[in-house]
Amino acid sequence: THGLELTGLNLFVSGTIPPGAGLSSSSALVCCAALAANSTLKCGISKQDLASICAKSERYIGTEGGGMDQAISLLATENKAMYIQFNPLRLEPVELPKGISFIVVNSCVESNKAVGNEFNTRVAECRVAAQLLSKLQGLEWRETRTLGQLQCNLELSLPDLISLVEAKLHKEPYSREEILAILETGEEEFVNLSLSTKTKDNKLFSLYKRAEHVYSEANRVCLFTEVCKTGDVTQLGALMTASHNSCRDDYECSCEELDRICEISTKAGALGARLTGAGWGGCVVVIVTQEQAAEVMKQIREQFFVGERAGREEEGMFVTVSSCGAMAVVL
Repeated sequence: THGLELTGLNLFVSGTIPPGAGLSSSSALVCCAALAANSTLKCGISKQDLASICAKSERYIGTEGGGMDQAISLLATENKAMYIQFNPLRLEPVELPKGISFIVVNSCVESNKAVGNEFNTRVAECRVAAQLLSKLQGLEWRETRTLGQLQCNLELSLPDLISLVEAKLHKEPYSREEILAILETGEEEFVNLSLSTKTKDNKLFSLYKRAEHVYSEANRVCLFTEVCKTGDVTQLGALMTASHNSCRDDYECSCEELDRICEISTKAGALGARLTGAGWGGCVVVIVTQEQAAEVMKQIREQFFVGERAGREEEGMFVTVSSCGAMAVVL
């Protein structure tokens, strides 16, 4: 509580973000509540600290999420992308090339990461991959929690880490018994240090694919920030499409509808497209030049919003640009 004496609040909540659409509706609610409390109760907590508090609070429902959604919800800058790093949280605005827009398209498949177990399984697989690689590299695996922490410990570049994954991990899923043998540990310690309540009974762990995705995706983020400086919108689109392909093939968090939207978009001339949010449904973000937007939306409308999805494009597709973060407005 930051040493503050807090009182209760009466809140009326209204919003237009569709739930389960991969657009951070849960984080938006948490950030909104935190902003309202911070303003009304005059707590004086900075937006940066609020972002960290909000990220931590969402884990109490059993979802092992990160802090990116909360950070961008509160700290976004108009007309800029944001390069976000953690531990500690720090943000760097990145100028986007002029003349581009983003189309958000709802797959109409609801994604609820708090209900299913796939999201938490991916987090566990990444943690175990980091611990296995630590052990194989002669480090103390018990002190490793994330693939990012492993990078810091090994002091390797992202391309070198991708090579390490390809050299040290096999592509087939690891059995629980194989992991225990490599780590030289028992069931109880493995559960306590590597798994969570929702993943403690998992038997198979796809470690190669998850680590390959995380390090290649981090590398694409770095490349995206560099390409923004050159203004090469074609390359930006290619990076977004490669990102989606990795989500589909290595992190395995896409679905048929998301893949279909990406396919229609790129064939219609979009620069690139990828799923957004946790995946397994939700939305796709399509990057286009402003001149391309109308034709790409027309093709999505005619090819995707048909049958049982007919008529849902009015609520499920819109053009957007980067805007400033959330703020409290006193009426």
